[in-house]
Amino acid sequence: MPFVTTRDDTEIFYKDWGTGQPVVFSHGWPLNADAWDPQVRLMAGNGFRAVAHDRRGHGRSGQTWGGNDLDTYADDLAQLIETLDLRDVILVGHSTGGGEVTRYVGRHGGGRVAKAVLLGAIPPLMLRTDANPEGLPREAFDAIREGVATDRSQFYQDLSEVFYGANREGHQVSRGTRDAFWLWSMQVGIAGAYDCVEAFSETDLTEDLRRFDFPTLIAHGDDDQIVPIVAAGEKSSRIVKDNTFKVYPGAPHGLSMAPPFKDAFDADLLAFARG
Repeated sequence: MPFVTTRDDTEIFYKDWGTGQPVVFSHGWPLNADAWDPQVRLMAGNGFRAVAHDRRGHGRSGQTWGGNDLDTYADDLAQLIETLDLRDVILVGHSTGGGEVTRYVGRHGGGRVAKAVLLGAIPPLMLRTDANPEGLPREAFDAIREGVATDRSQFYQDLSEVFYGANREGHQVSRGTRDAFWLWSMQVGIAGAYDCVEAFSETDLTEDLRRFDFPTLIAHGDDDQIVPIVAAGEKSSRIVKDNTFKVYPGAPHGLSMAPPFKDAFDADLLAFARG
């Protein structure tokens, strides 16, 4: 399996399919690159080079005790892009992966970037503060940490329900999709899973978003129960200069894997990449 070794000797797994303009996918917490497989296959089958990696601590990448923060995630992404010498890149990030993409631009600039897609992404800030009243209270993130630390297997099974909107009447989410979520989640090292909660909830990415100087698709479901649209997509769309804000009515957080929203997002992703 292909790996990139980072500056602190952490091995980062990646898959690299197809040829053409590179599209680099960053996954959400607590998943891995396999969560992007339908879109990686889609892009590779339509004339793009699709690259997706497992974030450190997740999937097949190294389970480090330290470095489970957005600065290091962004530096790992930079290492992958530079090692593969990718240019004119379309960055695609879901949830925490959207934060990783955003912090990458903030720390490393957009010199290698052509476009970006932020799907259900955490920027600018998830935590409720006096300056960010639309965010979620700290108690919500404390509950996530408690779930990870005590009975993470059951916690991940329960989380899959709201992640895909399976608690909504008329949902079309299969048991298999929820089981895959659990499987990917259980591959995350507990240290990385726990520390990442602080990373995705408390990192302010406002200034990083201001550095976006390329076309950006900001996509969000308006029934996202994990990353509420009012605190994330809506606010990001008011910060990023050159953006298209796409709202999917009734769509959950994991809309890229949940029918019927998946097909709509796939079409929008491909059209944006080609446009």
